Amino acid sequence: MNSKNMPLWEVFIRSQHGLSHKHVGSLHASDAEMAVNHARDVYTRRNEGMSIWVVRAADITASSPVEKDSLFDPANSKVYRHPTFFPMPEEVKHM
Repeated sequence: MNSKNMPLWEVFIRSQHGLSHKHVGSLHASDAEMAVNHARDVYTRRNEGMSIWVVRAADITASSPVEKDSLFDPANSKVYRHPTFFPMPEEVKHM
């Protein structure tokens, strides 16, 4: 099978000293196991990786930068998102 006919996978690596996975690139593979193995061979050197995530690119859904204002607005109509909605325990002073 030609690699261009295989699904595209996005690769995320967690480094030895990191707490989160970072996107490092993309590759073509027939399935998730092959994608992890190829990602290990292509994107990690000298045992610097702790773990690898691969995600089929077609399965990723993302917001658009154009949606920024409406997506991340403070949602004033949803008071339950504000800390003032919750009662403050008497033990907590000066908050």
